[in-house]
Amino acid sequence: MDTEGTATPGTPDASATPAHPVPRPAGPPPAVPPAPTHAPATGPSLTDWLRTPRNADGPGVWSYGHVPRPAEEPETVPGRQLVSGALISLLTALLIWSLCWNGYISFWLWPLFWFTPEAWREDGGNMAYVWVSYLYYGLFALLLAVAFGRMGRWAEVVRRYLLPKPAAARAVPDPRTEPGSAADPAAWPELRDAGQAAAAARLAEETGSGRMNDVDHTRIRRAWQSVRADPTRLSAFTDTVLRNGAAACTHPSGARDLPVRAAAHDLYARQVRLGTVHPGERNPYARRGTGLALDPELLGTSLVAVGPPGTGKTRALVRPVVESLALQALAGQAAVIAVAAAGTPLGPDEAYDVVIKLGDPASLYDLDLYGGTTDPDEAAAVLAEGFVGDLPDVDSRRAATALAQLLGPYRAAYGRFPSVPELRELLDGVPAALGALREALDDGSRYALQRELDARARQSGAPGDPGLALADRVALLDRPAFASFFDTSGRTRPFSLRSLEHPLRVRIDLPERGHAEASRMLARLVLAQFTASAAHRADRSLFACLVLDDATRAITAETVRAIQRLRSAHAGAVITLRSLDDVPEHLHAALLGAVGCRMAFSGVTTWDGKRFAEAWGTEWVETRDVTSRTVFADQPLTRALHVFRRIVTGKAVTTDAITVRKVERERWSASELAHSVPAGHAVLSLTTVRGEHAPPLLVDLRS
Repeated sequence: MDTEGTATPGTPDASATPAHPVPRPAGPPPAVPPAPTHAPATGPSLTDWLRTPRNADGPGVWSYGHVPRPAEEPETVPGRQLVSGALISLLTALLIWSLCWNGYISFWLWPLFWFTPEAWREDGGNMAYVWVSYLYYGLFALLLAVAFGRMGRWAEVVRRYLLPKPAAARAVPDPRTEPGSAADPAAWPELRDAGQAAAAARLAEETGSGRMNDVDHTRIRRAWQSVRADPTRLSAFTDTVLRNGAAACTHPSGARDLPVRAAAHDLYARQVRLGTVHPGERNPYARRGTGLALDPELLGTSLVAVGPPGTGKTRALVRPVVESLALQALAGQAAVIAVAAAGTPLGPDEAYDVVIKLGDPASLYDLDLYGGTTDPDEAAAVLAEGFVGDLPDVDSRRAATALAQLLGPYRAAYGRFPSVPELRELLDGVPAALGALREALDDGSRYALQRELDARARQSGAPGDPGLALADRVALLDRPAFASFFDTSGRTRPFSLRSLEHPLRVRIDLPERGHAEASRMLARLVLAQFTASAAHRADRSLFACLVLDDATRAITAETVRAIQRLRSAHAGAVITLRSLDDVPEHLHAALLGAVGCRMAFSGVTTWDGKRFAEAWGTEWVETRDVTSRTVFADQPLTRALHVFRRIVTGKAVTTDAITVRKVERERWSASELAHSVPAGHAVLSLTTVRGEHAPPLLVDLRS
């Protein structure tokens, strides 16, 4: 992206980071990026999209055009009771008017006598008295209508049965979004207020002509934020806007949109719509029927989704989230790493900057096994977590020590880390490999490193030595399918997760078919590298997110602790599981407690449902207990009426005793999660990075 507008206020320009340059496409971007192929998916035009009010009414609310609802459901009178009450009140009002008009009730005229002179009444032809009388009759009739109308709820009857059904509620217009107003977002008021009238006019013309899309608008708006933080960029920003218009400050790839969109996005609010909150009673009244969306404020607390195969985790959650973050990356707001099995439908290769197809010789990119670090201890810690972090009988700290005893001397001797075959030989203790390494260090000044090798030799084969387990796991990567990957000599194009300071779109395809164990190990390694790199970024202006589709055996005790730390590093992780049994049992509660967003798809087992029910806790609800008691009459007439009623209705005369009380119950029980969630639905709870909560909501993911 052009350096005149990609960084966030108060942070250095990401493109100026020399240590880990952003990977770029094989060919140079075009001189003038092509016109966008997509208008905003949420509106007919960009101007309408910009002017539509957005109401952020709680975590996860799709704010585009949202109309807030009352917190509680208004009291609804049954139809029969409403009509009968209105009819009775009408008849009563007519009866009173008839009695008054015919003189059976005389005191209704007393106010008229009090406020008119007696001479007017003696003179029957006095027109003033006639007009005052008619006015008094009208006021009295109006008083009867108002009084008995409120008593009989006439307005509700008219609204419910006589008027046509009202159209769907629309958002209340915001005066700041009116066309031609001083704050019209389509006219770029922030540039005009800063004295950049020419640039504002050029962008306004691009906005109204259809040559700009939502990605362009969001990208240029972010570029302007960086200019406000660093005024020295103003000249460069103005020049590129006047020269390129909507194509200013483009992404390094030159792309201004994704090849295809599969979900509804609102880049103005950085939201992606997942579905609609179910209108049933299980959801709070204020959220029923509203759209549900995710954004970085929610993803920053990380999300765990559990559901059996075929429930739509990839279609309804993973792909929309990846697509949203990819659009934000094009706008210079995010970096996304998507990890999934090869063939998972996460969009075409053209939608990504880097596509790593592990095990596929046609892959243009390689994966840096050591995460881009030059520190042997850091590399050893991450490798140990990825290789043996899932083994309960192997201590990851001892494994990291064993790896550091080899990686430190090797890098000192050769200036690089060992390749997979070389690392396997060292862990296996092959004499030739160790001997060659000793000779490379035998210059008389590296005694400390030689002592590291001596310590590794003494510990090798001892009880509890992690070297054998490490060697077995490294052997999974020392296969012909991976012969051209994980190279450390510089022959390939390795991708390092240290590049998270750039707005990157990365997809890593795992060779699940044929190399399932290696794929799980690589997923665990990428997760460990991501948590380490995201937490130690110098520039945290971009939201970094790892989306891991099927994290079977990728979750360890260390990664659970690392996921908790992502919230403060402006990063998050989206993790899907077929079952919580894919995670060690002692980590079930810790994992659900470490994330702020939890999602249970339809079809989860009662065992999984129990963990979610415990995580969501209980709530106080009001219950009504109705007890029916048969009425026995003492009087002959009443007894005869009861007999007649029983003959007509077939039921005995009863009276109901209603007991209202508050009880504490689970928000969602394990049985309800397992058996009451319809197909295509999920139960989702949300937490923002600021600590706002949304209770578990039943969401229709198909609408």
